[in-house]
Amino acid sequence: MKHLLHALEGRLAALPVPMAVQLPAGRQLGASKPAVTLRFRDRMALVALATGEIGNVGAAIVEGRVALEGGMRDLMAAAAGLLTRDPAHGQQHRWWHRALARARSMAAHTLGHDARHIQFHYDLSDDFYALWLDERRVYSCAYYQGAAMELGQAQEAKLDHICRKLRLAPGERFLDIGAGWGGLLLWAAEHYGVDATGITLSRHQHAHVQRLIEERGLQGRVRMELRDYRELQPREPFDKIASVGMFEHVGRAQMGRYFDTVHRLLRSGGLLLNHGITAGAVDSTQLGAGMGDFIEAYIFPGGELLHVSVVLANMARAGLEMVDTENLRPHYARTLWAWSDRLEAQLPAAREVLAAQGGAGRGDKVLRAYRLYLAGSALGFERGWMALHQMLAIRPDGDTATGTMPGAQSDYPFTREYIYKN
Repeated sequence: MKHLLHALEGRLAALPVPMAVQLPAGRQLGASKPAVTLRFRDRMALVALATGEIGNVGAAIVEGRVALEGGMRDLMAAAAGLLTRDPAHGQQHRWWHRALARARSMAAHTLGHDARHIQFHYDLSDDFYALWLDERRVYSCAYYQGAAMELGQAQEAKLDHICRKLRLAPGERFLDIGAGWGGLLLWAAEHYGVDATGITLSRHQHAHVQRLIEERGLQGRVRMELRDYRELQPREPFDKIASVGMFEHVGRAQMGRYFDTVHRLLRSGGLLLNHGITAGAVDSTQLGAGMGDFIEAYIFPGGELLHVSVVLANMARAGLEMVDTENLRPHYARTLWAWSDRLEAQLPAAREVLAAQGGAGRGDKVLRAYRLYLAGSALGFERGWMALHQMLAIRPDGDTATGTMPGAQSDYPFTREYIYKN
């Protein structure tokens, strides 16, 4: 233990922000005037800090075994300096470990398990999410088209960026898989005139969007269904499909079935926009340094990240041709910092909302988890431990005379000019 504490003192001295660590017996290491202080109540959490397992330290903070004093931005600057290895490469296993992970993934992603996982996260409290999301409650990476954009403006820019990529047109049948609180679904209907269907497994989100549809008089051409994507049986295929922030919940073992289902739901020549978080390392099964375990336990049970190359391979096997891929990683770092800063500015209100949901003790625990999750994720995207990819694909129709480009087999123009042209 003395060796670990000596190494920890050295790392504390080299951090970009002054940090102090109080040992269980009361002795303090590090800065005399710290911006961040961690007060440890047990030795195991201290060992986790000394060995760079910062996800496990986060779990100890959530559980009350470590007390935190200081802001999230300073804490994350310190956390990055305390790592002993790159978390993006922390969970790369031999083939038999990957086979075991696939078996676990298969067992975890049944219809029943997926519904419970989604409801665990998204049905936490609408009022809590409303405190730190934008007015439309868009819970996915924003698109900072201009450097001076505020969060709400960047989220609207993201919604429009997706609609433009999909070339949405009045009267088209549009499906939003994992429609959240309805931001994209309603934007597409109101700004592009599509006939829109959204699906979700969250009861709260379903009820919220149903109210919005009625309030805006969109009952004739917008609908929201409480349904798993595997259960969707439309009377005819959709012209365009978007999946935003959803396929992270699908699981490695179900990824082939997911894209097979999308292929079935999409008409020949139609377009898919698949937007989601991807792993930073090719063979990673989850973030290392205890981070993946933290997210699994407190935030997204059943969530799995795949490298973009693995996602595209599954997409191709399903008969979907990728025509454009864009990495919005730095946009998500900025989005997450915006969410984190907004939550930090609303901590008393957040405590009150969460206490009303599950009691003060549970509310404080949930709030500690989300504070660490949002700021930690912002750090992860800044450092490239994770990425955010928008993958645009077509379902080829076999007709080489389709569209304006010879051999296109869809109505996609095969240039990016249409996305950015006003």
